[in-house]
Amino acid sequence: MSTLRVPQTVPLVLRPLAWLSLQTQLLALALASTVFNVVAFVLYPLLPRATGRRLGRAGIANGYRGYWRFTRPFGLLRLHAEALDVLRDEAGLVIVANHPSLLDAMVLVARLPKSACVMKASLMRNPFLAAGALLARYIPNDSAHGMVRQAVADLRDGGQLVMFPEGTRTMRAPTNPFQSGFALMAKHAKVPIQTVFIDTHSPYLRKGWPLWRLPPLPIEFSVRLGRRFEPRADHEALAREIEAYYAAEVVVPPQAKGVVPPRAKGDR
Repeated sequence: MSTLRVPQTVPLVLRPLAWLSLQTQLLALALASTVFNVVAFVLYPLLPRATGRRLGRAGIANGYRGYWRFTRPFGLLRLHAEALDVLRDEAGLVIVANHPSLLDAMVLVARLPKSACVMKASLMRNPFLAAGALLARYIPNDSAHGMVRQAVADLRDGGQLVMFPEGTRTMRAPTNPFQSGFALMAKHAKVPIQTVFIDTHSPYLRKGWPLWRLPPLPIEFSVRLGRRFEPRADHEALAREIEAYYAAEVVVPPQAKGVVPPRAKGDR
């Protein structure tokens, strides 16, 4: 059962201060990401692939973990992800999770220094993300065949793969329909699938929530481990079974009622 507290609307007199604090924390994240990507840009052509992959993934994980520590004293962002620590050193594992927020990858990767993510190809060209993602050998989704091939090779080499089978942030509770690619990768790599649940009652950075809009506070995420599934020859049937498992077990925020919050007037 979830122990998350329902966030509360910030009193009007405190809203400017809370908004400024939250935006400052996001700016600090952007600056830290820029510095890391400059370093990664220099290291990428110099380091052997295996060394770059190890250092890149550890750098991203430690950077995100440091960011969550940095935000803690402000009291606006709260993360409880210690459950992931038992997976930290496990080799050859597909880790799947529900996708309520834009921050979900940061939530998981912060505790998983061996992990890679499948990323939108457009994000691999983002100046705040590209060089670090290349150094860490994250996997672009521009080609389905190439994505599966790279993911399987990485898993066979002892890597971990973090995936969100919904494909995009949740648009309708409890989850969007699952794509089956994660089960196909597990099948070919002959590795298990570990389910993870990201619980939050906050609407912050859900689909349609603009970055600048102040949500009820605090913004709290809690991570718990679910069942582990072995790969199967019929990967599509396995994906459907895991989707049904998520539908039964995911925590639905009280305000969701089946649909994520709509954009406010003027939001773009």
